[in-house]
Amino acid sequence: MSLTTHPHFKFTFSIHKSLAEPSTARIKYLHNFSTFNSFNVKLRSVVTRVSSSSDSDSGGSFDDTVSQQVSDVEASSSPISGDSYIGLFIRMLGLDNDILDREQAVDALWKYSLGGKKCIDEIMKSPGSVILTVNLLKSDSSVACEAAAGLLRMISSVNIYRDLVAESGAIEEITSLLTQSSLTPEVKEQSLYVLANLSVDEKLRVQIANSDLLPLLIKFLDDEEMNVNEAAGGVLANLALSVTNHKVMVEAGVIPPLAKFLRTNSEGSKVIKKEAQSALLELAKDDYYKILLIEEGLVLVPLVGAAAYKSFRPSLHSWPSLPDGSELNVKQSIKGPSRFGASELLVGLHVEDDKNTKLEEAKKNAIVGRTQQQFLARIGAIEIEDENNKNHKFTILPWVDGVARMVLILELEDESAIAKAAESIADASISEHMRTSFKEAGAVKNLVRLIDHQSEPVKVAVICALERLSISNDVCQRIEAEGVLDPLIRSLKDSDVNGNSTHMILNILSRILDPSKEMKSKFYDGPVNGSRKGWNEARTSASNFTFSSETIREKDLSDSTFISRLVEILTTSSPVLQTKAASILEFLTTFESCREKITSLDIESALNTLFQQKFFNGKEDMEAEYDFQESELDTLEIEEAGLAVSAASRLLTRLLDSEHFQKNINASTLTDSLRKILASKIPLQYKDWIAACLVKLSFISGPTKLGSENPINTEVMLYETIPRLIEQIKDNYSPESQETAVIELNRIISEGVVDSTRAVANQGGIFPLVKLIEDGNGRAVDAGLAILYNLSMDAENHPAILAAGAVPVLRRIVLSKSPQWERALNLLRTLPT
Repeated sequence: MSLTTHPHFKFTFSIHKSLAEPSTARIKYLHNFSTFNSFNVKLRSVVTRVSSSSDSDSGGSFDDTVSQQVSDVEASSSPISGDSYIGLFIRMLGLDNDILDREQAVDALWKYSLGGKKCIDEIMKSPGSVILTVNLLKSDSSVACEAAAGLLRMISSVNIYRDLVAESGAIEEITSLLTQSSLTPEVKEQSLYVLANLSVDEKLRVQIANSDLLPLLIKFLDDEEMNVNEAAGGVLANLALSVTNHKVMVEAGVIPPLAKFLRTNSEGSKVIKKEAQSALLELAKDDYYKILLIEEGLVLVPLVGAAAYKSFRPSLHSWPSLPDGSELNVKQSIKGPSRFGASELLVGLHVEDDKNTKLEEAKKNAIVGRTQQQFLARIGAIEIEDENNKNHKFTILPWVDGVARMVLILELEDESAIAKAAESIADASISEHMRTSFKEAGAVKNLVRLIDHQSEPVKVAVICALERLSISNDVCQRIEAEGVLDPLIRSLKDSDVNGNSTHMILNILSRILDPSKEMKSKFYDGPVNGSRKGWNEARTSASNFTFSSETIREKDLSDSTFISRLVEILTTSSPVLQTKAASILEFLTTFESCREKITSLDIESALNTLFQQKFFNGKEDMEAEYDFQESELDTLEIEEAGLAVSAASRLLTRLLDSEHFQKNINASTLTDSLRKILASKIPLQYKDWIAACLVKLSFISGPTKLGSENPINTEVMLYETIPRLIEQIKDNYSPESQETAVIELNRIISEGVVDSTRAVANQGGIFPLVKLIEDGNGRAVDAGLAILYNLSMDAENHPAILAAGAVPVLRRIVLSKSPQWERALNLLRTLPT
């Protein structure tokens, strides 16, 4: 392309024709002519400078060439052919030329390159032009740096030249340039756009993301100039297209500065908002990064298509109300309901500014969000079809608008849209704040209504959303109040026992029908000392607790098919589902009719099956097999099995209150199973209810069936009480609780419980006892010394006692002549010191 056809310098030969045209055309013609003459003057000026200041080493050849080119141009009868100057200007970029000449040459080439690909192709015919341009990025002149970066920006915009720009060291030089603190906004902008063009290539994205550029890009998002923000945002949006870059980008802190452009409607231009949204949508494909996005006050909202909103029908002829359906108490200045919903709109838009409206912040946000989204839906602007939307399944909105829009989608008729909204509600319900926001926005009522939907994908998505929302106690109460039990019970009866929806339904039901909510108030909050008195208190409390929920009716829960399904789950499902089923059945035992139906089923067989899990071996072979099991069995599986057994033991304890059940069970079989579990290596915290159930079974069986000496009490001491007391001493709850624990432990050992000292040693009790003797005082030290003395009677314990540092501690006690010095001296004499 010649300069005569260049878009910036083009003018026509048809002067008479142009001047004969209307005034607007004449003005445009004169402007183009003036622009070209200005460029021509600049070219001649540069050529003159080069001719007069050429180095003597050039031998005059460069001057002659310049003079010849000027003569050829001046002799031409046609307008100047600008292409003849391109080679000249590229030669002027050489390092042997004056810096001012190089600056003017690169500036001229940059302006020429703005003509498009043909002009860029003309420049690239000269080898070395890119390297010389990159070298100018080191210049101290802001004008030269801007022009060089601008030329590189244009060259890198052409696909075939992108690799050449990168191979010429442009990324490294731009990195060095952008670290300077005194750059002009123009230099920053052009340099960043070079990176934006290069980052189109995936392999160059990785290079840019793993360099020192990433922190600089994030910093430029806070630049005062919006053009710089947009350029930096463009680079980050491209970098986010590669999944391999996500981790390093998030660790560098890219999410908060990008999120700020989308949190409000005022900050940032449309360009930076689109770039921020594009980058965050890519990052949000990872579930963890999606959580970080929600923590920044943004939510992902599904794009369901503008056509889906056509089924939206706003409530007309109605007084303003809260999104959850309750009445909004505001002073009305109108005589009646608005026919077209104007009253709703006006109240919703001004509720934040109305000082007379006393509402919680969450309710105000719900009203504002609903009003804005319903207004957009009514005017058809809630989801505008464009090319960007076609490439994404979601958009990103501030949480107030996003929550309201998802609730609005639940009210549409499109099944696919409803399912997407429910799934997004589930994904966004990661915190108490978000769950409460959905509750206030009216999501619960719509979700409960949709449980019985004919579409299976809608049902599964809705149940998933309710399951996530029910984690919050307040929201769970609202879900219960909306009448969720009936549809959930129907869904459980119709679902596959091991299906995903079964798991979620059981989670919701176990939170609503939770026996521990009432039982927690009946137990001492602190550590239990583990004595028989403590177990008797626990047994009495477990027998006498009642439920006071007024919203749960017995007839809603006494469905035989529902109870039968729970027993089936208890028998055949995974430990996680068994835990939930056992908890719900325990709750049902508080109702007489439900308890009768449970005992009429084969509940004993179900419990026995649950107790016969592969993790539970007898105490005889447990120690020999433990190392193998610990290496082979997954810790999580053992945890889940422990939870299931603990829940089943609680259920069994409740059922033992029924005389009919007591008479019809094989107590010895259940006792043997629980004794094996108690002696196993399941976590200690799951053994409390196993021990309590065993104690209750022993009372039911009586001494005639178990012999004159009841071994259950001993096993409870060895496998539950002693380990728990040692944990209490280790965890250092408080000096008082430690003292209580060590005194109780000393009592058990002093009574001569079989293998009690061995149990203390096996549970690692020697080290915390020595520590307690060193730091404690009074009764705690007395009890600790007594326990250690008993342990020292077994020579196998001597190495552990010495390793725990007992000797120096005992010597200090003896030398200090404290009240315990004689006991400490006796202990020292038993040790090999």
